[in-house]
Amino acid sequence: MPLYMLLTGLVVLLILSAFFSLSETSMMAINRYRLKYFAKEGHRGARLTTQLLLNTDRLLGVILLGNNLLNAAAATLVAVIISNFFGHNDLALLIGTVCVTFAILVFSEITPKVIAAAYPERIAFASSYVLTPLLKLFYPVVWFVNLFVQALLIVLRLKPREENATQQISLEELKTLVLEAGHFIRKKHQSMLLNLFDLETVTVDDVMVPRGQIEAIDLSADDETIHNQLLTCHHTRLPVYRGTLDNVMGIIHVRKVLNQMRNGEVTAAILEKIMREPYFIPAGTPLFSQLQLFQENRERVGLIVDEYGEWMGLVALEDIVEEIIGEFTTHAPTQAGTFVKQEDDSIIVEGSSLLRDLNRKLGLRLPLGGPKTLNGLILEYFQDIPEAGTSLKIAGYPMEIVQTQDRVVKVVRIFPTLASTVGLQSVGD
Repeated sequence: MPLYMLLTGLVVLLILSAFFSLSETSMMAINRYRLKYFAKEGHRGARLTTQLLLNTDRLLGVILLGNNLLNAAAATLVAVIISNFFGHNDLALLIGTVCVTFAILVFSEITPKVIAAAYPERIAFASSYVLTPLLKLFYPVVWFVNLFVQALLIVLRLKPREENATQQISLEELKTLVLEAGHFIRKKHQSMLLNLFDLETVTVDDVMVPRGQIEAIDLSADDETIHNQLLTCHHTRLPVYRGTLDNVMGIIHVRKVLNQMRNGEVTAAILEKIMREPYFIPAGTPLFSQLQLFQENRERVGLIVDEYGEWMGLVALEDIVEEIIGEFTTHAPTQAGTFVKQEDDSIIVEGSSLLRDLNRKLGLRLPLGGPKTLNGLILEYFQDIPEAGTSLKIAGYPMEIVQTQDRVVKVVRIFPTLASTVGLQSVGD
């Protein structure tokens, strides 16, 4: 046989072997979620690829069968060429072996695999048109080989099919996908998605307005006091109590009160008629669950109670929405949580500020597993009421007690060495 025909056959074998290497790498490297998207869009190549990947053992069987047969045939063909033209020369046989090994590595293995890893979708979709009929044609051979493979897996006590069938993406992996999709998802949308993932780990206790900061109306007060409080309130829904905050009677909507004002002065008796029954929420309820409960019960405001039935605070639908999309409302002057940056880069913070707000707005890493406010965190640290001027360090952040009043820490100075102090507000803004 002429030399050029033998060399042409060798090149053909290397090209076919490269095809199987391309197919193997592209099939294994393709993004399964993009594959599902293309398949749902009706892409025929994606559908064929999906069917092939449903039986990975058969797919790999036909690919490796073809690849190994072609590589073995290429090595045999080189041996024939050397035998015909150089006889049984050992040196020529050694050189031929090295050359064919080099050719297979470069042209049939490494280069095709690198290309397939860079363009897995294009190559996998195209190769699926060839691999599908090949799998049907060589199915008996692949089935016979896989018998030994399955027997070996049983001996090793491995069950790859069951593990792959139950394998799912975890929440942390999903967060990583969102973070890495910066070119496809806007920064604001990315932040919203990440906040949405955290709703199951955040509870109503973390976002509630503490009872001491809630605007509420005392039905036992005189009519003039009630009238003035309604005219100057900063919220549309107000709790109503009698005597003490522990005796909550209901929730009133200021809009309904304004309608009553057209007919004259608003009295406690009128408020009792128009108020709704209070909606109570158990402490520790996850925000995502509470969002669903608000929707099911057609409520917008709930009162959080502990295991003893004591009223702890209030959470509104807006508070949960802000956890997802960020702050979009102006807080009332009575509500704490504002900060003042000093010339020495320290920050004056109200003791009633929520730790989650401090971490989010100042870039701090204060612990969230215990108390919810800075005052509670400091009291837990000291196990006592500290005096003004006392210094401490929590989570690596130096702090100074500026003011204490009525058994609580009112004002604290924080030296946030790791914090971002951009866009800080002044107390009372």
